[in-house]
Amino acid sequence: MPASFDKLLVANRGEIACRVITTARRLGIATVAVFSEADRGALHLRLADEGVAIGPAAAGDSYLDVERIVAACRQTGATAVHPGYGFLAENAAFCERLEAEGITFVGPPSAAIRAMGDKIAAKRLAEQAGVSVIPGSRLVSADDDEVVSAAEELGYPVILKAAAGGGGKGMRVAWGRDQLLESIGPCRAEARSSFADDRVFLEKYIITPRHIEFQVLGDSFGEVIHLWERECSIQRRLQKVIEEAPSPFLDQKTREAMGTQAVALAKAAGYQSAGTVEFVVDRDGAFYFLEMNTRIQVEHPVTEMITGIDLVEAMLRLAAGERLPVTQAQVARDGWALECRINAEDPFHNFLPSIGRLVRYLPPAETPGRVRVDTGVEEGDSISPYYDSLVAKLVTHAATRDEAVVSMRTALDHFVVRGVATNIAFQAALLRHPRFASGDFHTGFMAEEYPDGFDATDMPHVDKALLVAVAAFVHRARIDRQASVSGQLPGHELKVAEEWTVVIDGERHPVSVTQVRGGYAVASEGRSLEIVAGWRLGQPLLCGSCNGSPFCVQVEHIGLNYRLTHSGTQTDVRVMTARATELLLRMPEKPPRDLSNVLLSPMPGLLSSLAVMEGQNVVAGESLAVVEAMKMENVLRADRDCLVARLLVRPGDSVAVGQPLMEFE
Repeated sequence: MPASFDKLLVANRGEIACRVITTARRLGIATVAVFSEADRGALHLRLADEGVAIGPAAAGDSYLDVERIVAACRQTGATAVHPGYGFLAENAAFCERLEAEGITFVGPPSAAIRAMGDKIAAKRLAEQAGVSVIPGSRLVSADDDEVVSAAEELGYPVILKAAAGGGGKGMRVAWGRDQLLESIGPCRAEARSSFADDRVFLEKYIITPRHIEFQVLGDSFGEVIHLWERECSIQRRLQKVIEEAPSPFLDQKTREAMGTQAVALAKAAGYQSAGTVEFVVDRDGAFYFLEMNTRIQVEHPVTEMITGIDLVEAMLRLAAGERLPVTQAQVARDGWALECRINAEDPFHNFLPSIGRLVRYLPPAETPGRVRVDTGVEEGDSISPYYDSLVAKLVTHAATRDEAVVSMRTALDHFVVRGVATNIAFQAALLRHPRFASGDFHTGFMAEEYPDGFDATDMPHVDKALLVAVAAFVHRARIDRQASVSGQLPGHELKVAEEWTVVIDGERHPVSVTQVRGGYAVASEGRSLEIVAGWRLGQPLLCGSCNGSPFCVQVEHIGLNYRLTHSGTQTDVRVMTARATELLLRMPEKPPRDLSNVLLSPMPGLLSSLAVMEGQNVVAGESLAVVEAMKMENVLRADRDCLVARLLVRPGDSVAVGQPLMEFE
């Protein structure tokens, strides 16, 4: 690399910072990490050659502070900055500030960022370049009546978007007047938190669209190519959940037309570096320009897997003045790739954020060209409430879509996370959904298939006999280990029984467990399963074969129970003697505490506001409080008519999950 890239500062954190640092070091470039107080000791800091503290945990006082980043460059002698995604990645003023300091911005020129960063200006430029655009687009004023008037002129549904950013932040769909008015405040707040700019704009919302984007690369010689498309239609609350390349929907004619328009737009903007042109595609295949993200995307690995082009390396080389690595005709499209975003959130409790220490963190083994894990954490690290919930990106690649899906299912089974809740179970369920398997989905898929949220009934079918056999295997292995302990009193040695009862989901399954070569044979209810596995007590993964077929089950010993996780299904199982089982089932259950008159915080975070006072009558559905966590505002509402008897917290307080916020009468 040229001398100007002797030292690179990465103005980001987490997974993308680790990704950039790793590639830069491979290219022989020294790296500088910046970190907030919340990220002291984070993985990206441990990977870099140097680290500079840039302020408090709040992003606005650290990762979004341009002057602190510039000061870190001066302090370390960094001659280039890679912004990653989010934070300052699409901030034209930041790019111009670096240019004024003689520091190379690893990304597009400030003029291109500015042209594409203003979503309304970008739309006008797209029209001039001959790109199909969505009808209507205007900035929203602070006047609610003007907002409603603009929406009614366009016709509902409409969508509010952050004018200065993307990635689903500061974005709300409104299907009517009341929903629109309720969305403006949170939309502005998210935009301000994510991009330090609270401007939002209004646009007509296309019903049942697919979200398909094209990766582009441009150099300083005026050449632009595209690296084919990514399908990003599986979304929850406008946040991408699963991405894949190529799209299962596009035919070759439409694919080539979209690629041509993506390149035309990038050329019109004078684009250099990596960028993404996003489209919405309706059910008939008509496509419309959505926005251009002037940065690397979270989902860039799927493009790398099918093209063989390292996008971060390309960005560095292009910023150093090199030409594009390939021509359009040389861009490959090999096989199929999928990416699952593993987030710290609880899918069984409305996807509420989960924070805390990663007590166990064992991602699946990586296989070059087949399985890849991009992450910003290691075992023992903590998930912070101050930033987004991304823990890792799990990527699989295979010759066909079906093979890539099977590989992803297997990899999810091998992904162990303890200490925080994750969406792994949800991802496993999505991969087994018939509509996903067929490719028949759009951005409204989640709302249609999970209208009341995600719960245990949405889990994929799992062979219960396998879980019964695994529980019996684990328990018998534990008893055999106890029986082998030396020094037992003669005549009182532990006797190993073969007959047990497995209690799962309230059902009793009598089993007989006998040793076989390499494992145990479990006979239950007329069926025999032979489990062979080289598993030892304490290992979180039990991987082996069941009657010759491979499987992998996660095992956790909790009190008297075994918690088993397989194919996204998690269940607590107990193994005991028949007599103990009979007595247990006769034990009365302790009634749970009555919390009907208390509002509990469903997540850890910051209580940003209270909407009620003591002595106030509220009606069902009325807003009570707002808890902010991971840059998202979560409105807590009354589930019935009641009187607020006592407030237990104040705005600005940090609250824990399950903490009482107020009492009712």
